[in-house]
Amino acid sequence: MQLQIDSMTCGGCARAVRATLLDLDAEARVTADPPARRVEVETTASLQAVQAALAEAGFPAVPVTG
Repeated sequence: MQLQIDSMTCGGCARAVRATLLDLDAEARVTADPPARRVEVETTASLQAVQAALAEAGFPAVPVTG
């Protein structure tokens, strides 16, 4: 899944996003692109679980469609 995270503005934010997602699913594959404010996640967790974890960490995310 691809997510837009407008509050992910730097490498530190990207590391926090990655850590949050790995806490949710230790086997997740996470690729962050801070300049584009996007993250690609391969996980067995649901979109809702991913969004909830990121929102709780201060990184609200919306799915990228198309």
